[in-house]
Amino acid sequence: MDNAWLVPLSMLLGGVFGAGVVVLVIAAERTARAADVAERHLPDGVAAVIATMHNPAVVVDPSNTVVAASPQALVVGLVVRRRLVHDELVDLVDRVRRSGENATEDLELTRGSRDAVGYLGFRAALLGNRYVLLTADDLTESRRIDEVRRDFVANISHELKTPIGAIGLLAETLVAAADDPEHVRLFAAQLVTESERLGALTKDIIELSRLQSLDVVETSEEVAVDGIVQAAIDANSVVAASRDIQIVRAKKSKLRVMGDAALLQVAVSNLVANAVKYSPDHTRVGLGVRRADGFVEITVTDQGVGIPEVDLDRVFERFYRVDPARSRATGGTGLGLAIVKHIVANHGGDVRVWSQPGRGSTFTIRIPEADPELTSALEEHLEEQQS
Repeated sequence: MDNAWLVPLSMLLGGVFGAGVVVLVIAAERTARAADVAERHLPDGVAAVIATMHNPAVVVDPSNTVVAASPQALVVGLVVRRRLVHDELVDLVDRVRRSGENATEDLELTRGSRDAVGYLGFRAALLGNRYVLLTADDLTESRRIDEVRRDFVANISHELKTPIGAIGLLAETLVAAADDPEHVRLFAAQLVTESERLGALTKDIIELSRLQSLDVVETSEEVAVDGIVQAAIDANSVVAASRDIQIVRAKKSKLRVMGDAALLQVAVSNLVANAVKYSPDHTRVGLGVRRADGFVEITVTDQGVGIPEVDLDRVFERFYRVDPARSRATGGTGLGLAIVKHIVANHGGDVRVWSQPGRGSTFTIRIPEADPELTSALEEHLEEQQS
């Protein structure tokens, strides 16, 4: 009988002991989780600072889980589901964690799921004993500007090489032919042509550089569009008449825009000059003006050679020529349309082109129309200041 109750007792004691072990294990796990959560918790204020940063910034823990990130870090695609997207960043963080020293690295990275590429300068540093702080400067725009500047300098060097070389060669030939008046006259005329081309190129380079340095138009006033159009026609009438090209304009519009009259005249005149330059003799160039959705549109249409579709997106690039041989023959600098684009952009507008080979081209400048109420208020304000 004694043995009969010993078995249940032993089972009861075993169950109590087992339950105690289970309770202890659960308690230990909870303690470990609590300690882990406590260790994962960032120092006071760090998360708030990271959240307000304008630059990309993230904080990662020992498992490389992102525990804090600035909005910009998400925008540029550095973090997805609390993980660093790019292996290069993981390697940078691990390197800092191993060495204990700060590190910097410039990386070219794709932006999220898009094909766009960004250039970012990263800095990584230890944050306490557990975390690594990773910050970045977006270098994409500055890198693009540097590339544009390098291309511009390279293009200038290439474009200047031709007229300078021609002038030097003609000068040498002129000296050698000093005793031959006919050759002297011939080479002197060619020398004048090349020097004029060099002068035109230098002028356009200076003008374009000046336009690119302007954020807004320096002198802005209400300008009559009809006067701009007529001035552009007058500037090109002699060249057009020499080739029997008729410049035809629509009736006066009496529309007005805000801006710099001299710059706007340069833009429209450049379009007219291009239309005349690339049109066959005995044809017409048309100018039209109209109001459209708060903008004033100035169109220049020719019956020239036209522009292939593949070149339409590039005609406003500096030094870009659809037909380099033809441009050299006509004395073009390759900067006229780039100047037009910058002038119009500085006036808050844009320039568009339609063209088909063999059917001609139409360039359209769109500039915001002057608001009579706003312009009159501006004039009254200026008068008050002057008085």
